[in-house]
Amino acid sequence: MDEIHIKNLEIYAGHGVYEKENRNGQLFVTDIILYANLREAGRSDELALSTSYGDVSRFVNRYLREHTFRLIEAAAEHLARELLLAFPLVEKVSLELKKPDAPIGLPFSYVSVKIERGWKRAYLGIGSNMGNKREFLDFGLQEIRNHREIKDVRCSQIIRTAPYGGVEQDDFLNGAVALKTLLSPYELLAFLQETEKKAGRERKIHWGPRTLDLDILFYQDFVSDDEKLTVPHPDMANRRFVLEPLMELCPGYRNPVNGKSVREMLTELGSNI
Repeated sequence: MDEIHIKNLEIYAGHGVYEKENRNGQLFVTDIILYANLREAGRSDELALSTSYGDVSRFVNRYLREHTFRLIEAAAEHLARELLLAFPLVEKVSLELKKPDAPIGLPFSYVSVKIERGWKRAYLGIGSNMGNKREFLDFGLQEIRNHREIKDVRCSQIIRTAPYGGVEQDDFLNGAVALKTLLSPYELLAFLQETEKKAGRERKIHWGPRTLDLDILFYQDFVSDDEKLTVPHPDMANRRFVLEPLMELCPGYRNPVNGKSVREMLTELGSNI
């Protein structure tokens, strides 16, 4: 990934735990690295294909002056998110926020917080087998598309599949969703569970019927196996209704646990359910 660097940008703003820091303000210094694909801009010499470092600098100045945070951790976190939302060609931001005049009372150069944030690719499973199934799926997709920290949403074709897991129930409508998000895996999980709740889902029977089912199948190369979140989805290699929609969106995507692509998992599944 190519980089645009902005070094030692000076901004006078009010952030701090003490009221006088917020009231009187003080100097803050920022180092910013913007990660983006600059090849087309370099070849064409067109500013529209890049991100203006002047625009970014003015945005940072305005944002830090117009907002107040007690912690520079919070100032850095919010600023990084707003930069990624405001400049769509930027995939990732590395940001260091320095506070040279922090009220420490000892000799020092500066204190700082450095963070790195960026858009993450995720793939979801989406399904329904209660009520107006298609309406529930459309509701879930719209909620996903409406989230401020989610973009580039694509949905596979919706397929009808027999229920999985041995519970007698109606057939499912199933699909897969590709997206980019600024949410962490656990933040994304919380949002999906809240969306299911809005759709009236009740978790009474394991593998039972549901108005709306939203599962995280992949989140970049993130791997988790705790009581709250298991990613990649542990049983996807046995689920045709998961792999077929994923095949439409990301046939070459490799499961970070077993190292197999979606295409390979689907081929190995053969004619099994």
